[in-house]
Amino acid sequence: MPADSAFVSVLRTTSAGLAARLDFTIDDIEDLRMAVGEASALVLPQAEPGSDLTCEFFMRPAELTIQVSVVSHQPTPPDEDSFAWQVLTTLATKASASADDRRFAITLSMRSALQEPDS
Repeated sequence: MPADSAFVSVLRTTSAGLAARLDFTIDDIEDLRMAVGEASALVLPQAEPGSDLTCEFFMRPAELTIQVSVVSHQPTPPDEDSFAWQVLTTLATKASASADDRRFAITLSMRSALQEPDS
């Protein structure tokens, strides 16, 4: 989708729908929606004009991993002391950023509070 903040609501809604299918709690789903919004807010300023915001979803039982990324001319990792990064890492089970010569990505994972017991 276009790298524009107007489309972040689509990612937030899609993430919430997938989390609901994985039986996340309502609180977990809301935390995930906010985390996806924060991750998007971190990558969008680095997007090249006219480029796309790419979002990939990886589902496992009781866990959802989401990567949001953009093509960026000079990607720089986020300031880990920034408010946005602190919010993201508080909401997500784990989060990381990666920047190579043409792409900037934030990857976040969340586990459901209702994790399946080990068999």
